[in-house]
Amino acid sequence: MNAESTDLTALRERIVRHEWNQFQRTNNEGGRAACQGNWPVFHQMRLAQFLTWDRPLLESYAADLDAADHIGRNLVTEKYGRMMVSTAPIEYARTIEPYIPRLDADRIARQEHVIAVQVAWARDFRARWPRLGEAMRVLTTAEDTPAATSFETYLRGELGTYSDATFALYEAMIEHRKANDATAHSPRNITEETLLHTVRLGGFAGLDEAEAAQAG
Repeated sequence: MNAESTDLTALRERIVRHEWNQFQRTNNEGGRAACQGNWPVFHQMRLAQFLTWDRPLLESYAADLDAADHIGRNLVTEKYGRMMVSTAPIEYARTIEPYIPRLDADRIARQEHVIAVQVAWARDFRARWPRLGEAMRVLTTAEDTPAATSFETYLRGELGTYSDATFALYEAMIEHRKANDATAHSPRNITEETLLHTVRLGGFAGLDEAEAAQAG
């Protein structure tokens, strides 16, 4: 591993740890959630996502986390709060919406375009690896319940916490992937790439092996 790769690895690990620290300060209705004590799974899932990001996007998001700490804002808490617009709308309107940054119409529209692309990619992934797909969240906001948050709603909550600079970089990454055909070394479908990193971090050689293991 060269110095550049080592540095990027350290940056990704620092971001995951920073998110974990914010996650520990996130209050959950009904008490502390079991996942808040599961560092190995948190690390695997979040690192898999950040392995798909390049340096400028990683650095911008790291700066978002630092800026949030500086002003007493918790991006992980806010992410879960934003999801409640679908899963608990009355409570969201009463206890969350007045206290988080409001997104303007242009930002919302741009986010929805990104979300539509990623939901389509996730649907495609689930069609090709159905057993792994079954282990994922439900796909669309229409499937949300008070006890189950969809991939679409989770993504909408997360994107809403990004600064304008970070979101612009994320948006550009998605548009670049959409515009270019997939190759063996750089899958266009970011869900596929994220899940590939996830299963490799879990000890599997690849998606086919992990899919076959789900049958057991």
